[in-house]
Amino acid sequence: MVVNSTEKLGFDPDRLNKITDWMQRYVDEKKFPGSSLLINRNGSEVFYSDVGSRDISDGLPFERDTIVRIYSMTKLITSVILMKLVEKGLFSLETPVSEFIPSFKNMRSLVPNAKSIDQTETCDTPTLHHLLTHTSGLSYSFNPGLLAGEMERAGLTMGEMFNFTLKDAVTELSKLPLSFKPGSRWEYSVSTDLLGRVIEIVSGKTLDKVFREEIFDPLGMEETSFKIDPKSIDRFASLYSPLEGNSLALVDHRDTTPYRKPLLFSGGGGLVSTIDDYMKFGEMICAGGIYKNTRIISSKTLNFMRLNHLRGDIASLGPESFAEQPMDGMGFGLGGAVVLNPGLTRIPGNVGDFGWGGMASTFFWTDPVNNMSVVFFTQLSPSSSYSNRAELKALVHGAMIN
Repeated sequence: MVVNSTEKLGFDPDRLNKITDWMQRYVDEKKFPGSSLLINRNGSEVFYSDVGSRDISDGLPFERDTIVRIYSMTKLITSVILMKLVEKGLFSLETPVSEFIPSFKNMRSLVPNAKSIDQTETCDTPTLHHLLTHTSGLSYSFNPGLLAGEMERAGLTMGEMFNFTLKDAVTELSKLPLSFKPGSRWEYSVSTDLLGRVIEIVSGKTLDKVFREEIFDPLGMEETSFKIDPKSIDRFASLYSPLEGNSLALVDHRDTTPYRKPLLFSGGGGLVSTIDDYMKFGEMICAGGIYKNTRIISSKTLNFMRLNHLRGDIASLGPESFAEQPMDGMGFGLGGAVVLNPGLTRIPGNVGDFGWGGMASTFFWTDPVNNMSVVFFTQLSPSSSYSNRAELKALVHGAMIN
């Protein structure tokens, strides 16, 4: 649905409506169960659309108030909270994580080309900056490599981590070597979960309470949480995975979902949200740390977060792991990716575009050149199944007339 005089906000309404056609094609081809999209520019809503189902077997539509798993879109929220603590002078980004979690002292990393998990050498302890930028040497269980396999054997997977508390999961993680020496490479990882534990230790509160006090309540994000409110369970979307032959397999249903009562509050991927709730956070990012006269973080701090904190682009740091964004022409700030050269990414965009996505194919970015925020929701895992993010950016840019 086109709103608010789209021409005045720099969009062609007919071209915007083609985005709905694209969304519907993904549903018709059984690539996505359903999806929703929200675009804001200059603080005003430009476009909203939803198609398909939030639960196919029950025939429930994907709607504006549908609650979804945002997975790694949680990371940027965790990073903002950590930087709010930095603003208070409680620590610097060069602080080793062992200052908060002593079990991370005396770290070891795998030697180059290691053949077994015990082939290690001494290394520095990752700093908070390493954790924020995914240069810590940690990994994910779905990445290639020895460390990822060891994480899977230890139960430190996306699914099984619901059975740990955050404190216990971090303790188990500290028993493993790093994949590489901190700062030497980039690899997508559970680093932000470790930051969540740091936030708990420094604040003296559980992560869900910190999120509520620092972000959700000030922004009015009433539908965002680490667990589903029983009163809202009917609005919780099912999660699907693609099968051969253009069909979808049910992965997680509201009747059995671990989001009813999770033990672990994952700062790296544990939140559920609605599209309007996440747009409030996105608009705060786009507006330089403020939303409707509520200052969440300093504009100077937020601008610092949106800089590239790597020596070059992600590709130059030799990642072998899965990532939510292109690597060529793409840098990484604190909690999200930043476009350095749109030509090298091969996706329409602007220098400074900043955001991230989630494992269920959700996607968010802010565009500082056009003062625009975009949130896309669906529920298909893994997010690498289709090129929908690149296609969506091209569609949005194609709808702009100034």
